[in-house]
Amino acid sequence: MSNPSGPAALETPTQTGESTQSHNDEAPYEYTQQELALLARLSLQSTSSVVPPRSRCDETMDAIKSYILHEHLQPGDVLPTEAQLCNTIGASRSSVREAVRKLEALNIVNVEHGKGTFVGSLSLDPMVETLAFRSMVSVGKNFADLQDVVQLRRFLDLGCADEVVASLANSEQPHLMKLADSMTATAKDGKTFLALDIEFHMGILDSLDNTIVKQMVRSLWLVHMAVLPQLGLPVSSELDRTAAAHRRMLDAALAGDVEAYRKAVIDHYEPIESILKQRIEDGDE
Repeated sequence: MSNPSGPAALETPTQTGESTQSHNDEAPYEYTQQELALLARLSLQSTSSVVPPRSRCDETMDAIKSYILHEHLQPGDVLPTEAQLCNTIGASRSSVREAVRKLEALNIVNVEHGKGTFVGSLSLDPMVETLAFRSMVSVGKNFADLQDVVQLRRFLDLGCADEVVASLANSEQPHLMKLADSMTATAKDGKTFLALDIEFHMGILDSLDNTIVKQMVRSLWLVHMAVLPQLGLPVSSELDRTAAAHRRMLDAALAGDVEAYRKAVIDHYEPIESILKQRIEDGDE
């Protein structure tokens, strides 16, 4: 078995950028072992200009991730045994065990007792939990974190506008129509429509061949909805407006009207963004 993550692999790539394979149009680019280790390490590093000293556990986590990248492993693929990992990456059992526990919390690996250790689902669930908790902590002091989450949701919806409209234009979408009608009816009864809302947004994105976008949108929606009750707001008087914005989003997409779609997206987020902006301004007084 190759050793992609020994001590040399944990060093920063040299300025020469030497690779084990020449770069040309006929052969795909292959990362060097040093580059793989750097990519793995960057996923855990702070964006701060001052990088704290790294522990053996952190280095072992980097080495395991480098191994996954080097071996082109995919979610569900089995990893070497603990003893084999120790020999392959040159780490102690205690470091490997601690690293595996932390990587499991990040969904990078999955430990099935009695079966082995596998590459995890690589889902965004850890990000959701961190963002939700961070936003909950800030509620009561400031609403900037939740405002950032809502704003990022809007950015994603607007960024996908061209592709969504192009994929849905002139098509028939009875399920999305039913969801939009159900939201309108529910809003008229003065009730929220959370389940309908997320199903609608996921349905809009089903036409795009982009799993990451769907994961991001769903994750940010979950954060938004997890934090919203902490605001102590009554059922919004803007429910009708929000429901109508969903229907206008769909109508615009089916009609191939990108500008109308973008306007409906902005109208969709305007009520909650206005509330958060007012809360932030009140807090600054």
